Amino acid sequence: MCGICGMIGETKDKEQVLARMMKVMEHRGPDGGDTYVSDGALLGFRRLSIIDLDTGMQPMLNEDGTMALVFNGEIYNYQALRKVLKQKGHEFRNSSDSEVLLHGYEEYGKELLGKLRGMFGFAIWDDKKKSLFAARDYFGIKPFYYAVVGKTLVFASEIKCILEYPEYQKKVNEEALEQYLSFQYSALPETFFKGIYKLLPGHYLTFENNELTVERYFEPTLDPGAKESERAMIAETRNVMNKSVKRHLISDVEVGSFLSSGVDSSLIAALSKCNRTFTVGFAHEGDKYNEITYAKELSKEIGIENRCKYISREEFKEAIPKVMYHMDEPLADASAVALYFLAKEASKSVKVVLSGEGADEIFGGYNIYLEPKALKWSRWIPLGVRKKIAGAAERLPKHMKGRNYLIRAARPLSERYIGNAYIFTADERKQLLKRKKNVPEPKELLREEFDKMSGLPDSDQMQALDLVYWLPGDILLKADKMSMAHSLEVRVPFLDKDVFEVARRIPHSQKTKKYTTKYVLRKVADEYLPEQVAKKKKLGFPIPIRNWFKEDDWYQQIKTAFTGETAAKYFHTKRLVKLLEEHKAGREDNSRKIWTVYAFLVWHQVFFESEDV
Repeated sequence: MCGICGMIGETKDKEQVLARMMKVMEHRGPDGGDTYVSDGALLGFRRLSIIDLDTGMQPMLNEDGTMALVFNGEIYNYQALRKVLKQKGHEFRNSSDSEVLLHGYEEYGKELLGKLRGMFGFAIWDDKKKSLFAARDYFGIKPFYYAVVGKTLVFASEIKCILEYPEYQKKVNEEALEQYLSFQYSALPETFFKGIYKLLPGHYLTFENNELTVERYFEPTLDPGAKESERAMIAETRNVMNKSVKRHLISDVEVGSFLSSGVDSSLIAALSKCNRTFTVGFAHEGDKYNEITYAKELSKEIGIENRCKYISREEFKEAIPKVMYHMDEPLADASAVALYFLAKEASKSVKVVLSGEGADEIFGGYNIYLEPKALKWSRWIPLGVRKKIAGAAERLPKHMKGRNYLIRAARPLSERYIGNAYIFTADERKQLLKRKKNVPEPKELLREEFDKMSGLPDSDQMQALDLVYWLPGDILLKADKMSMAHSLEVRVPFLDKDVFEVARRIPHSQKTKKYTTKYVLRKVADEYLPEQVAKKKKLGFPIPIRNWFKEDDWYQQIKTAFTGETAAKYFHTKRLVKLLEEHKAGREDNSRKIWTVYAFLVWHQVFFESEDV
C-alpha cells in the first residue's frame, strides 16, 4: 500500500513539482520514497512497507530499464503469477508483488488485468514507445486520479497531489456539487475539481502522443441464476470466503481486523484468527451508537484481543476539517469521521487490517433491498390509482408514518432509487442552489445502468446499481482515504474476484429469504459466530449527529456556516437555516441534509479558503 504520482509531458521545474506532489501524500507512504525521471516522464512513489520489506522499493524497472512501474495496492495471487512468468523467461530481482505487475505487463499487455486478484491503482511507463498505461482494480478499492493540463498528463493517488501542478487552475465543479446533493458523494467521473477525473473502477487508460484513451475491462454484473441448491451455494460461499481471507492475510507485517457489531466484520475476524481487533463507539449516546461492548464480548469468545476507543463529541467536531482534507472531495457520510478515528486507533498497533466492506453490495445486505417485497402487495392497485394516492400523501406532514411508503409505491424503481442515500430530490436541490447547472436528474444520470439491468428483479437491480456507484463512490473511498490518513492498509476480503463470481450467481430467492438480508452469507456465519450475531439486522455505522445538531454548540457552529459568505455564494441561505431550525425544533429529521451541506462548506473552506492547500 503506497502513494503514486507522475507527469507525462513537459513541465517547468518538473523535479521540484514532483517533490511537492510526493510531500503532500507522505501519509500514504511514510517508509520512504523515490522517483524516476526520463525524457517525457516523471514518476513518484511513497512507500508503506508491507511485502518484501527490504527490496520492494519503487519506481521499479524491468530488466533492461525500458519500463518503469509505480503501484499502489496488493496483488494476492502474485506468487502464482510469478511462477508462470519465470517459466516464460522473466528474471526477478526481488520478492514483491510489484515486480510481478511489471513483468506481467511485458508478457501480456492489457490482458494482464484479467489475471490479477487484488486491489490496485498502477501506472507503467514504456520509455521506448513513450506511452503510459494505467489501471484501477475491478471494484475501485484503490483510487487513481488524473488530469490533462495543456499537453501533460498528471496523475496521482490523491487529488491534492495534482493541485500541486503549477499549470492547473483550481476551480469548483458545480455540476459535481449538484449531483452530490442527491447522492451524498461525488457521483461523476469528473471530480469536485474542474478538469480532474477519477479513473473509474474496472477501467484502464493509455496516454501516447498527447492522446488520452480510457477503456473499460471489467463490469461487475449480476447473474442470479445458479441452479445449485441452497445448501450448495452456502458450501461454495464458505469455501471461497475461507480462501479469500487466507489470501488477504499474506503479509510480512502483522494483520489486524476492524470489528463492529455486524455479521460482516465479525465473520472476517473469526475466519482470519488475527491477534487484534479494533472498534470505536460513542459514550453516553445509547446502545445504538456504541458497538464496543459487543466487540469486546465477541473478541473474547473467539480468543482475540480487542482495542477500542470512545469518540467524544468535541474531538469528532474538531476532526471534520482533517477528514475533508484527506477525503479530497466532499463526502456526506458522517461515518467517515468515525472511520478516521478507528483507523487512527488501529495504526498504533498494526500496519494492515481486514475489513468487511463489500459484503452488502455483493451478497445483498442492505435493508432497503427488502423494499420491493414490502411494496409487492400494492401492485394489484392500478398505477393511476396509486399515483393519485401518492399525490395525496405528498401533501401530508413529512413525519407521518406510512407517507413515504405510499409515495414510493407509485414510482418505478428507476425513479425512486439512486442508491443507499437519496438526500435532496432533484426539485429540492434546484430550490436550494443559487447557480443551477444544466445537469441531468439522478434518474437520467442512471438511466443507462437501469437499462442494462432491466431483466433482473428489483432488489437485484438495486444491488447491481450499488456495486457500480455506491460501493466505490462512498464505501471504498472513505475506507481508503481514512485509513491512509494514518498510514494504514485496509484489505477487503469480500471484494475478491472469486468471491464475487460465487456471489453474483446466488438466486434472488436466496438473498432476501424470509425478509432476511444476505441470507446465504448469514448461513455461513452461523457456523463461526454466535447465533445472535449471524442473525443481527443490518445497522451500518450509526453516528449521533441527529442528536448533536439540536444542541446549542453544534447548532450555532452550523448556523454560522449556513449564513456565511461561501454558503451565500452557492445556496439560498434562508432555506439552509430553515432546515436547521426545523431540525432543532424537532419538527423534521433534517440531519442528513444538514450534514450534506455542512460537509461541502467545510471542504470548501479547507481547499479554497485556506492558505495551506
